[in-house]
Amino acid sequence: MSRYDNMTYRRCGRSGIKLSALSLGLWHNFGEEDDQNRARELVWGAFDRGITHFDLANNYGPPPGSAEITFGRIMKESLHSHRHEILVSTKAGHPMWDGPYGDWGSRKHLITSLDQSLKRMNLEYVDIFYSHRYDPDTPLEETMGALDYAVRSGRALYAGLSKYPAQVTSQALEILKRLGTPCLVFQTRYNMMERELEGMLDHILDVAGVGLTIFSPLAQGMLTDRYLKGIPEDSRAARNHFLKRENLSDEKLLRIGRLNEVARRRGQSLASLALTWVLGHPGVGSAIIGASRIAQLEDNLTALGTSPLSDEEQGEIKKILGL
Repeated sequence: MSRYDNMTYRRCGRSGIKLSALSLGLWHNFGEEDDQNRARELVWGAFDRGITHFDLANNYGPPPGSAEITFGRIMKESLHSHRHEILVSTKAGHPMWDGPYGDWGSRKHLITSLDQSLKRMNLEYVDIFYSHRYDPDTPLEETMGALDYAVRSGRALYAGLSKYPAQVTSQALEILKRLGTPCLVFQTRYNMMERELEGMLDHILDVAGVGLTIFSPLAQGMLTDRYLKGIPEDSRAARNHFLKRENLSDEKLLRIGRLNEVARRRGQSLASLALTWVLGHPGVGSAIIGASRIAQLEDNLTALGTSPLSDEEQGEIKKILGL
C-alpha cells in the first residue's frame, strides 16, 4: 500500500505523463539464460518500490526477444491486474531476424516487430514505442509514419525516438507533429563521462517540449564500486562484453576512484552519486537502471533522497573528469 509514497515522479516533457525518476531496464539479466525467479523478484521489487516504468526492446535477451518473453510471463502470472499502473516501453530498429526486413526503420520492420513484441509480452498495447535508431536509407517520413500508425492503430499510446542524431531529430519531431502524433520522449545515453546530450540535441528537445529518458546512467557499471579496485575477472570489462577492457585505462580508473571520494563525503555510493548527477539535468524525466540484485535497486533508490549537487561539487566533478 505504500508503493507510491517514496518514489519521485517527473513530468515527461510537456505531456500529461509522469515517469518514475528511476525506471527498470531489461537489457541485461532477463534473457532466456538468466535466473527466471530472480527476474521475477526484480520486477516485483522495482514495482513495489514505486518504479512504474519498465523499458524493453525487441532484441533484448539473449537471445533476442527473450527479455520480452520473460516480462510477458511475469505480467501474465502476477501483474496483469496492475497493468493500468504500469508503463511499458519497447523498441525496434536493431537486428532482430534474418532477411531484409529484420532491422532498421522501414514500416514493414517496425510494425511487424511491434506485433511480435505484443505477443511476446502478452499485452494489447505498449505505452511507448520507440524507433530504436535512425535509418539513413529509409525516408524519415516512412519511419515517422510507422510510429504514427502504431499509435493510431492502438498498438502504442505514445511514440518515442532513441539515439537519433541532433540534426535528424529536429526533422523527425516536425514530421510527427505534422502527422498529429507528437513525440513524447527521446532516449539517449548520458552520464558523467558521456555527455553527447549537452548542446544542440538538448536544446532541440527542450524547445520542442520532448521528455528525456536516460540509458547507461552508470556508464555500463564504470560509475559503481565494481571497478574501484581494478577489473574483476567476472566483470563485463574482463569479458569484453559491451564494456571493453581498453575503455578502463589506469587514468580512467583513477578518476573513478576520485569520484568515489566525492560520493563518500556525501554519504552516497558512487552509483547513487552518478544517478543524483543525471537526475540533476532539468530535462531528464527518468534514468533507466539495470539490476541483478534487489540490493542494487535499493542502493540506486537512495539517489532520490539526497540533496542536489552543489556548484562546488559540480565543479569538482568536472575537474576530476578533465572537463
